[in-house]
Amino acid sequence: PMELAGAGIIISVIGTMLVKIKSNDAKEAQVMGALNVGNWTSIILVAVSCFALVTWMLPETMQMNFFGEGLQEISSMRVFYATLVGLFVGAVISSVTEYYTGLGKKPILKIVQQSSTGAGTNIIAGLATGMISTFPSVLLFAGAIWASYAFAGFYGVALAASAMMATTAMQLAIDAFGPISDNAGGIAEMSEQEPIVRERTDILDSVGNTTAATGKGFAIASAALTSLALFAAYVTFTGIDGINIFKAPVLAMLFVGGMVPVVFSALAMNAVGKAAMEMVQEVRRQFRDIPGIMEGTGKPQYDKCVEISTQASLKEMMLPGLLTIGFPLIIAFLPMVFGMNHQAIAEMLGGYMAGVTVSGVLWAIFQNNAGGAWDNAKKSFEAGVEINGEMTYKGSDAHKAAVTGDTVGDPFKDTSGPSMNILIKLTCLIGLVIAPILGGHTSDEGLTLTRDVNIEMTLDSEDIAQATVTYSTVENGVEVTKEEIFKGTKIEVEAKLKAFEKSIEDVKGKQVIKDIEVIKQ
Repeated sequence: PMELAGAGIIISVIGTMLVKIKSNDAKEAQVMGALNVGNWTSIILVAVSCFALVTWMLPETMQMNFFGEGLQEISSMRVFYATLVGLFVGAVISSVTEYYTGLGKKPILKIVQQSSTGAGTNIIAGLATGMISTFPSVLLFAGAIWASYAFAGFYGVALAASAMMATTAMQLAIDAFGPISDNAGGIAEMSEQEPIVRERTDILDSVGNTTAATGKGFAIASAALTSLALFAAYVTFTGIDGINIFKAPVLAMLFVGGMVPVVFSALAMNAVGKAAMEMVQEVRRQFRDIPGIMEGTGKPQYDKCVEISTQASLKEMMLPGLLTIGFPLIIAFLPMVFGMNHQAIAEMLGGYMAGVTVSGVLWAIFQNNAGGAWDNAKKSFEAGVEINGEMTYKGSDAHKAAVTGDTVGDPFKDTSGPSMNILIKLTCLIGLVIAPILGGHTSDEGLTLTRDVNIEMTLDSEDIAQATVTYSTVENGVEVTKEEIFKGTKIEVEAKLKAFEKSIEDVKGKQVIKDIEVIKQ
């Protein structure tokens, strides 16, 4: 993964150099096309580098531990296919987001049409667009998780996420394109530049709204895959066999986890609303108390507005931050006070993490795409749109309704939507930090691997053997006996035994091999 990340940085630099516009009169389609050239070139080059790294660094065949299925032998090409899954999903999710938020696309035109009947129908159309956009996105995530795991287990899932994030530098550049062009347009308007300047910045800004949305989609896709890899690590460290939602405490925590992203979004939206009210009141005060602002003879107190937004962003995020960190800690440590079994607590926390991940991904997609759609629906009026056979422009009643929708969409796409990415990753990381405590890895017993191996080898003339391995696993003080059978030649059986012992060290870290007996076939 480290080599893949390093190659991705170099490739992203190459991709940014290919983003060029041939004409100063280029429209949105040409600008978006130039960005896509750099993006797709980066993805293709990363795929080539994945093949080279897999061929160079991995053996032709290796054994992977599939959860609940034991060890399986896979080829290095299956690892490469897992990386292709990550690259494919990263590329397609950008296209899906572009469809739902891009200027001139069907969902945007639908919002524009519904703006003609007022702000209410505009908001309804925007909400519906954000909701329906979760359908293809979640199917892509589900397919990526399933396919990458089928190819190479959780290692494949982790590498799929690594391959997707290898082009992060390019994705960040495309994502940053939006706010840069937006601020450039604001500066051009405030400094009263020529209309052609504002026209060009508007084109860049409309493309920037789409790229910002695609960047957020890329981020949440990587968060979804990364969270699953963290889940695998969590299960390993806690020593649990899985998360059983038929257990009432686990199901309860699953619902609690699903609730947290909703409450987190509400707190973020309230913070934006409160800061906006303070900002509006301050601006009105300055218009009232400072003469000559509208005429350009009086100087506004800009620092007051900056101070309000800065203080609000820091102060209002205290409660959401405590919510994110506090819930996993309470779920993990409060039941310990009442003497609950550590394995049961680990399953409860795992259920909570699953709830946060699933709900957070859905809310992130919904809010990011709804906000981007509202924004570009408003932008459509600046160039003029046809509604019921008539051209409608900026300043019309339909445009005013679109502005209202965009006002709702801004905190969706700029505040609560992107924060879901942080919420998901931070929740899983906190769970991973707590995991060794729940799994007993802090005790001396958990750090010791004891072997008691007795091998009796009897082979026939064809050198064929069968090995029956009986071993015990100590999980939360309970000893569980398990059995594995290996068949083949002497060399094959010995290789499988070595791989099996290593898997015990890597996966469990605290199992005791009681007896290994090799008997004649």
